[in-house]
Amino acid sequence: MIYESGEMYLETILILAQTHPEVHAVDIAAEMGISKASVSRALGRLKEENCLIIDASGRIAFTEKGRSIAEKIYERHTVLSELLVSLGVNPETASEDACRIEHDISDETFRCIKEHRDKMSTKNRTAE
Repeated sequence: MIYESGEMYLETILILAQTHPEVHAVDIAAEMGISKASVSRALGRLKEENCLIIDASGRIAFTEKGRSIAEKIYERHTVLSELLVSLGVNPETASEDACRIEHDISDETFRCIKEHRDKMSTKNRTAE
C-alpha cells in the first residue's frame, strides 16, 4: 500500500507530465518546494513499490500501477475541489482542503460524492 506522501508525489508527477515532455526529480522538487534529496528518497521508495520507472538519464515514467494511483488521487482532488467551490469555499482553500481529504476518504464515500455530483449536474441541465 502506498503512503500519503507517495500519493502526493505520484499526483505531482501526473500534473507535471501534462506540461513537461519529460519529468525529472528536479522538476518535482521545484513544484513541491522540497529538496532534491527528499525527492530522490521518495522516488526510490516508489520505484521499489513498482510505481515508477526511472531511466539512466533520470526521466521518470509511470508503471501501470503508479499511473492508476496517480489518476485516482488526481480525480479525487479535482472532484473534491469542485464540490467545495460549489459550496462557496474559495478556490485556494478548496484545493488545500481537497488535498488533505483525497488521501483519507473511502472509495465508497467518494463514489457517493461523484454520484451526487452527477445527479445534481443532470438535474441542473434538465432545469435549463
